[in-house]
Amino acid sequence: EVKGRFYDTMLAHYLIEPDLRHNMNYLAESYLSYSPVSIESLIGKKGKNQLTMRDVPVAQTSEYACEDADITLQLKEVLHPKVVEEKLDKLLTNVEIPLINVLVAMEFEGIRVDADFLNNYSKTLTIEIEALKKKVFDEAGTVFNLDSPKQVGEVLFDKMKVPYRWRRTKTGQYSTNEEKLSELAKDHEIINNILEHRSYMKLRSTYVDALPLMINPKTGRIHSSFNQALASTGRLSSNNPNLQNIPIRTEAGRQIRKAFIPRDENHILLAADYSQIELRLIAEISGDEAMLEAFSKGQDIHRATAARVYEVPFDEVSPDQRRNAKTVNFSIIYGAGATNLSRQLDMKRKEAAELIEQYFKQYSGLKTYMDNVVAEARENGYVTTLLGRKRMLRNINSRNSLIRSHAERNAVNTPIQGTAADMIKVAMIDIHDALRSGNFATKMILQVHDELVFDVPKSELDTVKPLIEDKMKNAMPNLKVPIVVGMDTGENWLEAH
Repeated sequence: EVKGRFYDTMLAHYLIEPDLRHNMNYLAESYLSYSPVSIESLIGKKGKNQLTMRDVPVAQTSEYACEDADITLQLKEVLHPKVVEEKLDKLLTNVEIPLINVLVAMEFEGIRVDADFLNNYSKTLTIEIEALKKKVFDEAGTVFNLDSPKQVGEVLFDKMKVPYRWRRTKTGQYSTNEEKLSELAKDHEIINNILEHRSYMKLRSTYVDALPLMINPKTGRIHSSFNQALASTGRLSSNNPNLQNIPIRTEAGRQIRKAFIPRDENHILLAADYSQIELRLIAEISGDEAMLEAFSKGQDIHRATAARVYEVPFDEVSPDQRRNAKTVNFSIIYGAGATNLSRQLDMKRKEAAELIEQYFKQYSGLKTYMDNVVAEARENGYVTTLLGRKRMLRNINSRNSLIRSHAERNAVNTPIQGTAADMIKVAMIDIHDALRSGNFATKMILQVHDELVFDVPKSELDTVKPLIEDKMKNAMPNLKVPIVVGMDTGENWLEAH
């Protein structure tokens, strides 16, 4: 454990330029006009003949290591004044640097995974995959390679005459990516089955078969790596394995969460997540009165939205109206337009445009916020979160309308998603400190977007639940919008979610 104060030049640069690279060689060339000795010159390029540092003479490794230390200090002297100038020093000192210790503890702790469950589930998925494959071949009246986009395209668009309305690829093939096939799936059962086959294959290779191989033989646990300087919105990401991308919307994807279990029978998993945090934060940041009112009354926000947009009493909102309102609520955060919404809701573009128009009539504060934040981004070249995190938007004034509209969507979404990311980071630091100072045996083991997962001794459960809820609710004090934290426990992650 590193004692005393420390500084991280990678995180400093991440706050200044979140969209760029942050490795030391890149920073040295950019800020010091100096190219450090490359590791390849010592151990060779990646591959089976690559050496390890143990094989390199000490004189060479010492030169390399000292240069690293020297360059890092030089970078600190250059980067820190920029951090102060951009008013990012509080964010660096109070959030990003204290978070290092939290992530170290989480990575070190890891999570127990039930390999037997996954091995059995792999067999179940294999049966499903084979059944889907047979279905597709029967529907197509021919056998072909489902993993070959070329063959899939020829069968669907040449043999079966499914209408194709896009440009072909550079090599003249039909494009069979997920986005295009999804548009056709509702009208063609075979395409639905091809997409399901793909999702099962991906699930099996990425998680079901891969996770057991990642179990550390010494600890019997999986130790994911959390990336603190990758997502430009400020969100954490993870790899080996990527825990953020485990599908939760499909039943097959949800099953994978069953494999994540407590350390033993005396422990239980506790999952705590922020309820509708991005919608709450857009209400907070925009100051929209109708949205703030719905949240302060504790109303179901999607039902409240439907009641306003469709002009019906709150208690008479139909399930379809609520579903449409929910889709609009989340689409608006990501800057989706009528075309995107019409595709999601399977309605005419004109209807989707009317729905959006009616939505903004009811939530005029939201519309004003979105217009203002885009205008500010055009003027300043960046947007900020409530804690002052910045994201540069260099293409906000681009002449290319596609590139410009992408930057505009980022201008609307980054302050919301970035504030949510800042909020959970603060909560993680506060919870970590409280668990340590209280000498609790409870461990924080996972962070996935708006959710934290803990491995809790059953004897501590009643004490740590209110502590965790309090730290999450009050990570950002003085908000007008009420923050709600959902909590559940279980013998696996799916049960606790």
